[in-house]
Amino acid sequence: MNDVKLGVLLWNQQTTWDDYEAAARRVDELGYDHLWAWDHLYAIFGDPYQPFFEGWTTLAAWAKVTSRARLGLLVGANTFRNPGLVARMAMTLDHASAGRAILGIGGAWFELEHSAHGIEFGSGFGERLDWLDESVSAMRTLLDGGEVTTESSGRYAFDHLRLLPAPIQRRLPIMIGGSGEKKTLRTVARYADMWNAMGSVDLLRHKDEVLRRHCQDVGRDETQIERTAGCKPVIRDTRDAARQAWEEQMALNRTPMRDVEDDDTFWVGTPEDVAERMRERREIGFHTFIAEIPAPYDRETLERWIGEVKPMVEA
Repeated sequence: MNDVKLGVLLWNQQTTWDDYEAAARRVDELGYDHLWAWDHLYAIFGDPYQPFFEGWTTLAAWAKVTSRARLGLLVGANTFRNPGLVARMAMTLDHASAGRAILGIGGAWFELEHSAHGIEFGSGFGERLDWLDESVSAMRTLLDGGEVTTESSGRYAFDHLRLLPAPIQRRLPIMIGGSGEKKTLRTVARYADMWNAMGSVDLLRHKDEVLRRHCQDVGRDETQIERTAGCKPVIRDTRDAARQAWEEQMALNRTPMRDVEDDDTFWVGTPEDVAERMRERREIGFHTFIAEIPAPYDRETLERWIGEVKPMVEA
């Protein structure tokens, strides 16, 4: 059964625009289902003060040099922008890309980039997640053709806000990233079309059970939410060769190996190794996988993940 979908997030850091755009073109040519960028303002692996490209303008540029892959942020920082503006940006991207936009959004976590740019970070995760829920509610209404007026006190004050023109897609999908059990997953249950999570099989199974309970509580059909698992594959003929390639990537991104050795989202090994990890997650309902690929954008992994590993998983 050919039910596996693959997407690629190209790290925004430590690259030139020419290399970044060329990698996006290649992802599209290879037939990946979607193409993602981070929504950060500083590098998030290694030294934060590395070259870094902004996410929304990246997606707009990619819209004109790609033709197939859907485009989104994994995921947008809700703190950076007013949700009415974000809905309009997603609608504009949808038109620029002929209906390929995904609105990725999350609560935000990287305090340094907020303080450096003078962006309010809130009192903690709890407050930011309250902002996220309010924000996503408004964006879902706007994208679906409704009008938003704030009825009670909160983070935002909307006044007969409407979005014109409508997106090309009848339902422009919202992707929410994060696995907080009390707030984030409840927001996912209420509004998301796609959910992105990372971690071990046991952790993902548990988080999925929590999401299902939230869906029951809010009266949502849980099958309407596409589960996506994040990973960082490095694929070679041998594990030693994959390890060497990984170390070279981290060195370029100024990231000490001690900082990533215990990160179980790095899947470093042979095609069979990576396929096995995907099969384990597919068995618990995660049929979509999104690979983060660091500069210098590992061409071998990009080609082998969709060309060799995907058929193994689907066999």
